[in-house]
Amino acid sequence: MSRDYPTQPIIGILALVRRGDRFLLVRRAKPPNRGYWGFPGGVQELGETVLEAARRELAEETAIEAADPRIFTALDAIERDEDGRIRYHYTLIVVAFDWLSGEGEAADDAEALGWFRIQDIETLPALPSVGSLILQALEAAQTLARHSAIAAG
Repeated sequence: MSRDYPTQPIIGILALVRRGDRFLLVRRAKPPNRGYWGFPGGVQELGETVLEAARRELAEETAIEAADPRIFTALDAIERDEDGRIRYHYTLIVVAFDWLSGEGEAADDAEALGWFRIQDIETLPALPSVGSLILQALEAAQTLARHSAIAAG
């Protein structure tokens, strides 16, 4: 199936990797969104689970080792052309990871990578969902920490 003007949505996977107060972003090397910063990811392959796809894409684009993958959220990415026809339609499943090791190396569909704090996002040509996803991840971590503290005592 063509990615341009598809006949149905394409399932994409994004790897949201947290390292302390920083998140891993890559600058996209190919359309759509070439030149924009976003989370590593790509299209799920036939026979692959969501978590397998997230691990594969993370390894292919960054060589980062990460652990504890969990489905975080899902997004719709739909772009129409000037005639109103749907040029791209992705259902993006975001998988959150905890960083284990590696500084990373841009490869495959990534032309650059870096570790960024939420404050850094407004200075980058980043995809619109990046900042909101980072805020959601930080809020989820704070909520989990509060619940853990309450449970402990």
